[in-house]
Amino acid sequence: MSLHRSLVVHAKLARSRSVLTRAERIAILIREGKFTEGKTSIYGLPKVRIRAGA
Repeated sequence: MSLHRSLVVHAKLARSRSVLTRAERIAILIREGKFTEGKTSIYGLPKVRIRAGA
């Protein structure tokens, strides 16, 4: 019996995500020097660019 096409894993699903979790965004902002723990609020974080096509 074959799998329905919606259940088949495609290679296009393996590409990078376009949305980061809050922890990932904070880590990137700390690396760039735009976030300091204790001084910067975790709410209303600025957008973080993700490299397209790693």
